Amino acid sequence: MRLRRFYSIAHVLILSLIIFFIAARFIHSDAYIGPVLIILAILSVVSFRVFSSQKHSITPDIIFGIIDNGFLAAFAIFGGEVAGVAGAVIGGVVGNAITDGIAGIFEGYWAERSTLDTRTILGSSIGKMAGCLFGAGAVLSLFYAAGF
Repeated sequence: MRLRRFYSIAHVLILSLIIFFIAARFIHSDAYIGPVLIILAILSVVSFRVFSSQKHSITPDIIFGIIDNGFLAAFAIFGGEVAGVAGAVIGGVVGNAITDGIAGIFEGYWAERSTLDTRTILGSSIGKMAGCLFGAGAVLSLFYAAGF
């Protein structure tokens, strides 16, 4: 059990470093950052499926992340447009608080519908990470496609 926890933590930390360095590489590429985040989300899910012996659904966690960071990104963009960096931070913080609650409703609903909701450390963390990348990637892609 302890070895599995260590493995889960190591998996998430290594994946986080990979995501950080790839995202940092594209941070000034406005038109590409959204699709890059979506690709990183897919990488997260694939890494879970390939390297995890655990067979359970991470769908509730992905749904949570999509709703959470999708709206968070929208709130941060709106706050940044209205009041600059401080507005983006406030928009992000307030948006995150609101969307955590809303996303929790959907995550809980989806988890309750599951007949075998056997979540693990690795599944919950990778699922939320992937969902957050999907949500933010989609919003940023739409934002830059619309010409903002």
